[in-house]
Amino acid sequence: MGEQKRKEAHKNNFIFTKKNYKFMFIGLGFIAIGFILMAGGGSDDPNVFNPEIFNWRRIRLAPTLVLIGFGFQIYAILLNPDKTNSKK
Repeated sequence: MGEQKRKEAHKNNFIFTKKNYKFMFIGLGFIAIGFILMAGGGSDDPNVFNPEIFNWRRIRLAPTLVLIGFGFQIYAILLNPDKTNSKK
């Protein structure tokens, strides 16, 4: 009898829920898109300078997307979807 109560009290309670994982995958998508946008812009010939490396996409947009992705990751970790269950 005591063992059954202990098993009921110790159900598989995962730390993260479906909502947490959804925000984590959204953040991961933003980070991946940001790093993809940062790639490229180099020159095939090392003696030739390519000013394309300093365009708006690589300097402003891509790092902003990466930071937004990290913000989503932090929010997903700190998110408590069941506020009524945490008061028990």
